[in-house]
Amino acid sequence: MTELTATSLAPGRGPKPATAAWLIVLIAVFAVSAFGSVPEWSVEYPRAWRWDLQGWISDAMKWLINDATFGLFTFQEFTRSIAWLLDWFLTAAYGFLATGFEIPDGSGGVLLVPRISWIVLIAVLAFFAWRVRDRGLALLVGLCFAYLAVFGQWDSAMVTLASIVIAVPLGASLGLLLGIAAYRRPWFERAITPFLDLMQTVPVFAYLVPILFLFGFGPVAAMIATMIYAMPPMVRITMLALKQVPDEISEYGRMAGCSTRQHIWKVMVPAAKPGLMVGLNQVIMLSLNMVIIASMIGAGGLGFDVLHALRRLAIGEGLEAGIAITLLAIALDRLSQAYATKPPPRHGEERPMSFVRRHPYLLAALALIVGSMALGAVLPFVEAYPEAWTVTTGTFFDRVVEWVNIHLFDSIEVVKTWLLVNIMIPIKRFLLAVPWPLALIVVAMAGWQLGAWRLALIVVCLAAFILITGNWEKAMISVYLTGLSVLIAFSIGFPIGTWAAGNPRVNRVVQVVIDTLQTLPSFVYLIPVVMLFRVGDFSAMIAIVAYATAPATRYTIHGLSQVPEHLIEAARAQGCSRGQILRKVKLPLALPEIMLGVNQTIMMALSMLVITALVGTRDLGQEVYIALTKADTGRGIVAGVCVAFIAMIADRLISAWARRRKQELGLA
Repeated sequence: MTELTATSLAPGRGPKPATAAWLIVLIAVFAVSAFGSVPEWSVEYPRAWRWDLQGWISDAMKWLINDATFGLFTFQEFTRSIAWLLDWFLTAAYGFLATGFEIPDGSGGVLLVPRISWIVLIAVLAFFAWRVRDRGLALLVGLCFAYLAVFGQWDSAMVTLASIVIAVPLGASLGLLLGIAAYRRPWFERAITPFLDLMQTVPVFAYLVPILFLFGFGPVAAMIATMIYAMPPMVRITMLALKQVPDEISEYGRMAGCSTRQHIWKVMVPAAKPGLMVGLNQVIMLSLNMVIIASMIGAGGLGFDVLHALRRLAIGEGLEAGIAITLLAIALDRLSQAYATKPPPRHGEERPMSFVRRHPYLLAALALIVGSMALGAVLPFVEAYPEAWTVTTGTFFDRVVEWVNIHLFDSIEVVKTWLLVNIMIPIKRFLLAVPWPLALIVVAMAGWQLGAWRLALIVVCLAAFILITGNWEKAMISVYLTGLSVLIAFSIGFPIGTWAAGNPRVNRVVQVVIDTLQTLPSFVYLIPVVMLFRVGDFSAMIAIVAYATAPATRYTIHGLSQVPEHLIEAARAQGCSRGQILRKVKLPLALPEIMLGVNQTIMMALSMLVITALVGTRDLGQEVYIALTKADTGRGIVAGVCVAFIAMIADRLISAWARRRKQELGLA
């Protein structure tokens, strides 16, 4: 019987074997790094050759703050006026959700108007969930917000929610406008694409310093940082959604005589609504992922609670606040997804209905909110959940960690020491010993083989930027930590994803776990890691692995699920067993998608790498964090761009390999 493989099923050629040049270069790199004697300049890039870009950026920022002027006002006055305007919206949201309002009564006193009642807010959100989906979603949303009240997280959660309800509409609106402009003008799309790549890969810490300089310290600056962080996905999804609008819809709008503005806003945008709602969902999730980092520049709320707990190593408090952020993210995520898929309402055509008849539930909710605010002034438990009714699991988790440290400390230290001595430190020393000319040659050859001269030039230029700015050694430490963590994360995620792809029940459970892990703030991973493993590279690696395993699992499931069914049936017709189908058909065909999962795993690992600077690493993440603490704009931006360039090198190489492999297998 003829053996069936993915290559035999595909019309293209098989994968190219490694060239002799590749083998020679790799052997040379290993030999020189391990045994050779090379000039000192080839290992440590000379200071005299370095480009002082960070000094230029710092000087430019100082000029903007101190000297730049538009004539009638300075640049700093312009940015602070933007902050002043945004503060009005933020203050209104804080008053409604978190603090209440103080209204002068005309006689020198103030009238205190309570915030919205916790009971009413839960009821309104649960009712809205029921209207857009079903009772199951209403129960989920109600329980998520009830957790915030019962576990004493309500006040902090409302501060966070107030920032989100302002940052999300503004960020989504700006992203929508930029996406529309890029859709209409291809040159603008080409111009902003590199900036979108940088904004999505540069660590957030890197641009917190210039935001502090331009907009001051406080909730408004934190909100602006959140908008910048969450906006790029909305721009990309807007462009994609508009391009995917069927041509017949677009042509119908033009044939109807629509102007350019009418064609965009009354034809294209409504037709692209499902895709745009996905972008809105991404803005919500990224904004919530930003709350802890934003707390470093004055955001407050749940993010501050997690950060404060991390500094005090209070694992119970930190986990409760982290779970609160996760549940808030889950509730808002499910609500936005349900609203995006809700069919449009059908109004009768006999006669137009009044606003009251068209929106009875909205008016009833407003009346209930106003009534509860008035009632809250009389009955305190209506306004705020009584503190005596709250519960906590903080003591339980603290005791669990204490028990582990007492009874398992020796075992943990043995494993930790063995991994450090036999795996982590040798890999780190090897990468630090690789001469940078040889490293650039390897990167260039990878780009040449996967994408010819253009890709080779791009990746070499990105790597050369890291070199000439004096960040090569820290970049190698970042590569060592990220690469080892990604390898371990993929070793965990790949078998779980393979198992889940072949078992629907397991798949449902795994998807729930993945969704939960990806909504859990990255800082939360550090709390138990620091408590159990102290600080250092090992703790950083554990935190990165925990954070980056989810995309490896998800993309493995996705890749195996996308294998064409007719190829699987052809394998069954040849008499292949389930194991043979998996090994010789599914996995080879799914490998391009799985490698894109590796790409995403690298991105997640690099984003977590900067967070792990808090546990004492000596990589680019630490450089970014030091720049934040010293308010050194140039140092932070350059180090952040270097992290982004490592991510972009991996992205370009892996994406090029995936595209070529799909072509060889006849899948593209």
